[in-house]
Amino acid sequence: MSSVKHKILVLSGKGGVGKSTFSAHLAHGLAEEEGKQIALLDVDICGPSIPKIMGLEGEPVHQSGSGWSPVYVEDNLAVMSVGFLLGSPDDAVIWRGPKKNGMIKQFLRDVDWGEVDYLIVDTPPGTSDEHLSVVQYLSAAHIDGAVIITTPQEVSLQDVRKEINFCRKVKLPIIGVVENMSGFICPKCKNESQIFPPTTGGAEKMCSDFGIPLLGRVPLDPNIGRLLFIPHSFLQIKTGGK
Repeated sequence: MSSVKHKILVLSGKGGVGKSTFSAHLAHGLAEEEGKQIALLDVDICGPSIPKIMGLEGEPVHQSGSGWSPVYVEDNLAVMSVGFLLGSPDDAVIWRGPKKNGMIKQFLRDVDWGEVDYLIVDTPPGTSDEHLSVVQYLSAAHIDGAVIITTPQEVSLQDVRKEINFCRKVKLPIIGVVENMSGFICPKCKNESQIFPPTTGGAEKMCSDFGIPLLGRVPLDPNIGRLLFIPHSFLQIKTGGK
């Protein structure tokens, strides 16, 4: 990890809120900067979706004397996932915690990323083994922080509040929160609907309560389901120049 300048975790206590999609957005967006080398690491061991989202299903991983070689989407965008190591996308990974932790450690230690400006780590839902392992293994190498993903409704916010508390307990800096699936604009009538109503104020109210930045909102767009990966132009997010 000494060759990686910046390390960003994408977290959410809730499943199905779009962590992997956002991670792909973020990686593609950063890769558009000229001269930047980007790496995307999928540590969702039991539900690896990054190979599908990035259009890389079936790609092989090669091993050399310097470690595993990641799969490249572009010359400056490298990807690694346990999904590349499975015989089929339908294969189930039925592992106990220690074996999952060992795989994460191997990803962080043995992948030959080369010189990388940003490493984006896509994590599974929750606040358990995988998250503790990533934070523990990367702590000596400095983690820039976490971007937390939520959707507007209270059932998601409830789990995301736990994720925020997890970050604070393990002293993981929080870069901010992104509200995903935030409103739907009908492609025919152009009216906006709230598919997931923010009955308790949504991410904006939660961020205000916790004193953390709301980075932006990403609308619910049916084009996402039609694409293998999402162009960066779809993502509208305020980064404050960082």
